[in-house]
Amino acid sequence: MPDPTLFDANSIHPDVAAFNTELERLGAAAPPIHTLEPETIRAAREDGSGPAGPIIYSDMAEERVIETDIGGLPVRVFVPDTVKGVYLHIHGGGWVLGRAHHQDIRLEEIAKECSVAVVSVDYRLAPEHPYPAGPDDCEAAAVWLVENAKSEFGTDNIVIGGESAGGHLSVSTMLRMRDKHDYTGFKGANLLYGVYDLSMTPSQANWGDRTLILSTPIMAWFYDHYVPEDIRRDPDVSPIYADLTGMPPALFTVGTLDPLLDDTLFMRARWATAGIESELAVYPGAVHSFNDFPTDQAEQANSRINRFITDTFNGRSNK
Repeated sequence: MPDPTLFDANSIHPDVAAFNTELERLGAAAPPIHTLEPETIRAAREDGSGPAGPIIYSDMAEERVIETDIGGLPVRVFVPDTVKGVYLHIHGGGWVLGRAHHQDIRLEEIAKECSVAVVSVDYRLAPEHPYPAGPDDCEAAAVWLVENAKSEFGTDNIVIGGESAGGHLSVSTMLRMRDKHDYTGFKGANLLYGVYDLSMTPSQANWGDRTLILSTPIMAWFYDHYVPEDIRRDPDVSPIYADLTGMPPALFTVGTLDPLLDDTLFMRARWATAGIESELAVYPGAVHSFNDFPTDQAEQANSRINRFITDTFNGRSNK
């Protein structure tokens, strides 16, 4: 169980509180995501005019197209000088936004610090490609990697992970690999503030309009673009309802001011009842996507994630 004091407002560092105040002020000055069209948000991200600013690219990144059973699939690959394992990364963005090249600097850091080859999936996005297109692409990438990691990167030790919708797709991919391909060989799962119940956990439903990256209306906007309401409790859509037998050890990361807080707490509990070891990192006052920001708290979280990935390839075994 997490320490109750982590959820006390007095546990929030003044620097974190000040950052959140400024973040909320900036957010109030811009149109809410759920009032815009996806293509408008995507265009602003690509040309650098959105709130995230210009995209920073890595010289280490290589764009590839891998051949899968569902056709050519674009991936972004980072290969360091020494490779001890492979990190299959799935980006966030509510299944509607985000691209593999948006996280170059962080993925380069993981590749170098953890001595892993990183393969980030550029899966299809809704609403142009609603469920199950995104999960199908991630499953296809995982199948390809399991079959080719040894010949491509010299190792078949694989950790999977991602942020937000990427955390969701990571769990969905592990379940599909178990159920459809009889594969339970992932060595670990790095799950950052994932969304695991698309019918809304209490923290999602009760959050309201306050926008700290996410809000209840924004989550509903993502869901409505991605998947019909009548199947949102299907385990392939909301993996919180799935049998989790055979999942690997995991690191769950979330902040106390994230509407997806319950998703992480509930899924970590489901991991435990399935008899699987896991770590839970809860950061007081941290908002959704907090580890992307230039703060001490982000540095702490990313360092812990790097240690988890490194330790996994240095001896942690799949339970």
